[in-house]
Amino acid sequence: GSGKTSLIARLVERLKDRYRIAYIAGDLTTTIDADIIAGYSVPVVQINTGKECHLDANLVAKALGRLDLANTDLIFIENVGNLICPAEFPLGSHQRLVVVSITEGPYVVVKHPYIFMEADLAVINKVDLAKAMGIDVDKLERDIRTVNPSLRTVRTCCRTGEGVEEVIRAVSYTHLRAHETEADLVCR
Repeated sequence: GSGKTSLIARLVERLKDRYRIAYIAGDLTTTIDADIIAGYSVPVVQINTGKECHLDANLVAKALGRLDLANTDLIFIENVGNLICPAEFPLGSHQRLVVVSITEGPYVVVKHPYIFMEADLAVINKVDLAKAMGIDVDKLERDIRTVNPSLRTVRTCCRTGEGVEEVIRAVSYTHLRAHETEADLVCR
């Protein structure tokens, strides 16, 4: 309910004309999220974990085998929806985004710090509900910086599209910085 699928849908909508996109959906039992993203005419692979609360690298590797990687530029992997288990299981992705929602309350960051320690970008979604929910978004950002001082945050409202372009810029910037660092290390 944080808005992961809504954010991915907005990203796919904006990026599918520039990149060949694929999507891997992790869920316990349903195909709801996969069906939503498939509506954007991108290749989708569903992984149902049953009782498992996360995807792991082995499951993702099997899903990658079902995609035409030679004709794919960008893959979104949506993990099972919780803030605990996915933190412990890196998937081999280039970047990890954590999406939290205003509706998860004022203590979501301090109660689930590990996912923020491992993330490359934190997205605070449903900011349009902050006043109604009595949530101080600035405090959420301070909590994130307390857990991970270098973690960039972006505020979004996926329902309206607010902040989605900033997420694209943040992901692009982080990705370029990572490659620059790798290039610097290779040159030394």
